[in-house]
Amino acid sequence: MIKIAVLGYGTVGSGVVEVIARNQARVLESAGEEIAVKYILDLREFPGDPFEDKVIHDFSTILNDAEISIVCETMGGVGPAYQFTKQALEAGKSVCTSNKELVAKHGTELLSIAADRHCNYLFEASVGGGIPIIRPISTSLTAEQIESVTGILNGTTNYILTKMETEHADYHDVLKLAQELGYAERNPEADVEGHDAGRKIAILTALVTGREVDAEKIYTEGITGICSADFVFASEKGMKIKLLARSRIREDGKISVLVAPFMIPLEHPLSSVDDVFNGVVLTGNMLGDTLFYGRGAGKLPTASAVAADVIDCARNQGRTIMRGWGPEKAEMADAAEEERRFFVRCAASAASQVAEAFWGKDNTEASEGIFLAEEFGFFTPVIREKDFREKCRELGECVSGAIRLL
Repeated sequence: MIKIAVLGYGTVGSGVVEVIARNQARVLESAGEEIAVKYILDLREFPGDPFEDKVIHDFSTILNDAEISIVCETMGGVGPAYQFTKQALEAGKSVCTSNKELVAKHGTELLSIAADRHCNYLFEASVGGGIPIIRPISTSLTAEQIESVTGILNGTTNYILTKMETEHADYHDVLKLAQELGYAERNPEADVEGHDAGRKIAILTALVTGREVDAEKIYTEGITGICSADFVFASEKGMKIKLLARSRIREDGKISVLVAPFMIPLEHPLSSVDDVFNGVVLTGNMLGDTLFYGRGAGKLPTASAVAADVIDCARNQGRTIMRGWGPEKAEMADAAEEERRFFVRCAASAASQVAEAFWGKDNTEASEGIFLAEEFGFFTPVIREKDFREKCRELGECVSGAIRLL
């Protein structure tokens, strides 16, 4: 029998315990050996819980118990979770986690420790919840040169944007509803400002390139500036608005990475990814585009991914199967130098002035823009990010909104 410990008995931690208990026969069949939860570490008591007898409050009990070979870290954050994970790996215990913040910040070090101690640090649940994405990159696609990764990696923002589009709702009203439904945190900044998606694209890009990607250096823009008028214009042009996390390996070897709202055409595979669902498109030099789609969050989908990692650890005791990435740092391209087209929205009274600023006096392309109510919307030519920002600064309040085009 393989005995494991679960750190944190919140949403995901309790889900891991539930998945292993409910699917015991399937877990036994897959692992080849029975897996049982021996300890649950939490600061709280859980009177009446069916697993209350397993709850402890001292991590040293887990660390010093030779029977524990696998630890599930579902605490979140980079404080105690980092210390406990590092200590467990140094003791030769494999660790499975859903903690994308910890993986993005300390993954290089923790993967190295796991390799040195012949155990594993697995984090399938850290990106995309229950969607298998880490494992396919690490195993099924190892012969493929991945050229780009494009994903909807945050269910909260995708839910908000979907509601704003389909119900013509106000951002603040939808955010409040998302919080009431448990899709958004009381403090939603990490989600709505794009930081959560930034950590996830950092992890995926590190796996694809084999080099460390600093999530804090990724240009990140959230959805707080999107309004209902943007969706009206997008619909008129046969497009949808999604918060995308994108990384691309350029010809010069640099990595172009950003998180921002994009207008995407309806024929793009991610245009149909709505509500709290996530989707990731990997583009390979031989395979082309491959879409991974499913529930990107939630108790049981995320817990299922953690449990799958536990089974992998059980099958491979004493052998490291996840190499991840090395200590070499990826060279990041300057986001301000990237070129792309933008959608620009402005007051109808300023249409000529704003269009001319981007297209010049011969602005026939801008004439294909749309007047709706008191506003005018059009697409710019291909332009560098920094040049676009400079023009917007010069135009000041004449520009009501802007969104990148995919």
